Amino acid sequence: MTDANVLIIGGGAMGVSLLYHLTKAGWSDVVLTEKNDLTHGSTWHAAGLCTHFAHNPTIQELRATSVRLYRDILPDETGDTCGFHRSGAMRITTNPDRMDEFAHVAGLSRFTGYDLQMLTPDDVERLHPLARTDGLLGGIYEPDDGHVDPSLATNAMAKMARRNGATILRYNPVTSVRREDGLWIVETEKATIRAKHLVNAAGTWGWEIGHMMGLNIPSVPVLHQYLVTDTVPVVADRIKQGLPELPMIRDPEESWYVRQERDGLILGPYEKDAQPWSIDGCPPEFGADLMPADLDRVEHIIMAAMERIPALETGGVKSVVNGPITFTPDANPLIGPAHGLDNAWLLTGSSMGVMEGGGAGWFLAHWMTHGAPPMDALAVDSRRFGSWADRDYRVTKAVECFGLQFGVHYPHEERPAARGKRLSPIHDLMVERGAVMGAAYGWERPNWFSDHLGDEAVPSFRRSNWFAPVAQECERVSTAVGLADMSVFSKFEVTGPDARAFIDALGTNRCPRVGRIGLTHALSPAGGTESEFTVTVLGEQHIYLTSAAAAEERDADLLRRRANGFDVILTNVTETWGVLGLMGPNSRAVLESLTNDDLGPWLSLREITVADIPVRALRVSYVGELGWELHVKAEQMKDLFQAIEKAGTPHGLGYFGAYAMNAMRLEKGYAAWGADFTTERTPAETGAGHLIKPEGREFIGKPALLDRMASPDRWELVLLEVEPGDVDPYYAHGLYQGDSCVGIVTSAAHGHRTGKTLALAYLRDRDAVDGLKVEILGHRRGASVLSHPPYDPQNARMRNA
Repeated sequence: MTDANVLIIGGGAMGVSLLYHLTKAGWSDVVLTEKNDLTHGSTWHAAGLCTHFAHNPTIQELRATSVRLYRDILPDETGDTCGFHRSGAMRITTNPDRMDEFAHVAGLSRFTGYDLQMLTPDDVERLHPLARTDGLLGGIYEPDDGHVDPSLATNAMAKMARRNGATILRYNPVTSVRREDGLWIVETEKATIRAKHLVNAAGTWGWEIGHMMGLNIPSVPVLHQYLVTDTVPVVADRIKQGLPELPMIRDPEESWYVRQERDGLILGPYEKDAQPWSIDGCPPEFGADLMPADLDRVEHIIMAAMERIPALETGGVKSVVNGPITFTPDANPLIGPAHGLDNAWLLTGSSMGVMEGGGAGWFLAHWMTHGAPPMDALAVDSRRFGSWADRDYRVTKAVECFGLQFGVHYPHEERPAARGKRLSPIHDLMVERGAVMGAAYGWERPNWFSDHLGDEAVPSFRRSNWFAPVAQECERVSTAVGLADMSVFSKFEVTGPDARAFIDALGTNRCPRVGRIGLTHALSPAGGTESEFTVTVLGEQHIYLTSAAAAEERDADLLRRRANGFDVILTNVTETWGVLGLMGPNSRAVLESLTNDDLGPWLSLREITVADIPVRALRVSYVGELGWELHVKAEQMKDLFQAIEKAGTPHGLGYFGAYAMNAMRLEKGYAAWGADFTTERTPAETGAGHLIKPEGREFIGKPALLDRMASPDRWELVLLEVEPGDVDPYYAHGLYQGDSCVGIVTSAAHGHRTGKTLALAYLRDRDAVDGLKVEILGHRRGASVLSHPPYDPQNARMRNA
């Protein structure tokens, strides 16, 4: 029996990076076991591309951290090179929407501190003289990008980890995993290992190891090929002349990348019809193996690349690499705690294992060490998919993601594959009434309503075909009454003698009185906002919690962990209850026509009967109008909907979706979890300081919260009115004062009731409130900080109606 504090399963770039970073952070008794040899699976055959290009700050930091590690830190520590080439990289396009995407990423990067530069066709020709520029609109240049030798980088991390006391067991496959007496017992070929913490970093084998752990790992190996040319004469001539290495070049419209490899070139195509491989378990003997070349599948992409880079034709094919890489349903890695298990972690599923591996190991090591991630984890959190992400889902989405590896990332994008996994009881009724659906944690929910059945949103960086319908929905809610399906909320019940005490210890706010509704923010140990719960007190021993759809597994884990020591029972009732939102000045009249029960004051709960159906009526409104959330058992939701619809018709009832709700909540200055509330910022920084009541209570994160509240360096969320323009802001736009980027937009929309373009943005310099401009797709527009929400700042419409 071998004891370990941490056992990491998997010796690719991801697992070895974690091993390196844990030992660097001071962890002892850290063991890594690898089925074959280090890098086997997918790391060894990776092309080694490293980039700073990303649409999300966390993903970008994973990639940037990898570059710094491979380029600077490991060579300095080991005295050996990782084979990093700082060649720079560019992406080129003939697509106007892609230029918008490039401008958005360049703007985000100015906030995060990375130098991504927009290119003209002349710039492309100057930087990459082998590329033809016919038809190009331009591109984006990443000067600090490059490529690394994956084996050298991985072995350098392993060398330092061993030096710091880590143990690496090679050719030691795992045969079984079980939980026993609070420890993980892992049977391997060479030893039985008893570990406090277990990390699945198995990559290609991630699904299988997850299955042993009792987990559903939504990742699929997909075959990717790239070809290496023989000597390309013009490249060889450049080397003789002492010219710098050619920058990597990607054409996302044609779906290929090309980089220099000594005196030749590497061409990597991504076909639309991806080929999943070994979906339910890899062959036991598979290690440093490849599939036969299958260039017929990608011939059309190769021909397109040769049109753009004619020199490719002069090299001949030296070799073809065809091997598996793993894809998750959204192509981001799975990093963080494993749902429902103690001291179990995931670090797997990365289709960019070398590109993200160095940073991913740092990210998880920080999380394990400090109890919270170093940055917002929503884009990579291993619990962003639930049990609904079944085999069909993970395979279908992996194929889609591979085919859209170079797809345009539009704001409000809704990808079509593997939809309909979770349906509310009134899904079909919503569709019949013109709902255009979006996906939220597997749920189908109405985004907006169209007069034309079967209509779909037209993806765009500018105002789309849903702008006018959403304006009509907002008008209906503000002048009459609107009905929305809000069933996607995560929902939990807390029962037992310690229910109130548990809520008091859960977050920043005290538990409300019986029959009242409150809001509390559960914190990370560092004081950031980990979760946001609406707290409805049904009785002294019965409390109902709701939170964001995407937080279901995260919140279930948080509640389970924090209930330790309290005499309570936690129940996930997400699918037990449906929710109808009835909002607008006529909402009271509609309800009163269906019930004789008291409807209660603002922020109250009443358990009433509506059309002879038992309902939990919560008088709350996220849209700034008189309204109720009507929580009803799922099997009775359809009947309730039809009764309200019939009673509401004389009062002008219509329907509204998530887009209208987003616009209206911004007019009230309401922040949203996952966009504005994140683990990086405290509730005080996010404008929820009035909900922080720390006196006489202890809760996780309280000391850090109080320290950060007193710090002059704290950030502040502000509501901005943005100068109108031809494109509405949405998120991740830099906020400037002069030439200094002083903040970032976290959510934004056009407010139809006020006629104002609005944005919530963090100021990292709290005093930088004058002369602000928001950069939207490369153009800066004036922005002024609002002292109060532009719509009903006194809450009279919700409170007094």
